[in-house]
Amino acid sequence: MSSSVQRLEATGSAMRDALAKQDWAAIGELDLQCRLAVEAAMVDSRDEEDLRSGLENLLALYRELVTVCQTEQQRLASELVQLNQSRQGAKVYQLFG
Repeated sequence: MSSSVQRLEATGSAMRDALAKQDWAAIGELDLQCRLAVEAAMVDSRDEEDLRSGLENLLALYRELVTVCQTEQQRLASELVQLNQSRQGAKVYQLFG
């Protein structure tokens, strides 16, 4: 296995750990590293099977990441709606209180 494919796998593993912790800042940094690792692996890798396997694993990770991000986005949107409703309710109490 080439060093660039190993780097790709290591970066994917680090991203999976960050996703489990929901460490969004680390995920952002690791996303950039994954992009660079993919580019390097595409150029350097001689073993197509290792490269294919690494990219398939990374694709599965990104699918999971997108799902988690969409769920988190929906949760935050719901919180914002509740916050705005509470704020509007507080304004009504201030008007009549």
